[in-house]
Amino acid sequence: MSERPDGKKTHDSTGLGREVAAEAARKLRAEKQTGQSAWLGLDMMGLIGWSVVVPTLLGAALGIWLDDRHPGTHSWTLSLMGLGLVIGCLNAWQWVSREDQEMSDEDNDDE
Repeated sequence: MSERPDGKKTHDSTGLGREVAAEAARKLRAEKQTGQSAWLGLDMMGLIGWSVVVPTLLGAALGIWLDDRHPGTHSWTLSLMGLGLVIGCLNAWQWVSREDQEMSDEDNDDE
């Protein structure tokens, strides 16, 4: 017998039911703790998007300024825009990894 997030007892013969119940319980706890609903996922996607877009645009703006001031054989705009994109992607990757680690730690604490 296992307990569902709503407190009712169910019978499951596999560990899959327990995993699904644990995941549902984790999501319900997270929603109650933060006081947010499904918009939380959209907020996260927006945050990740902006963490990539802002450095890319800043690199492009700095590159345009440098191209106007110091013209040369290579394009500062493309170079710095690419650098900004790489920095933004690394920033987003680090943020997602940190969030994933926090979720894993919560799951381990619950067990």
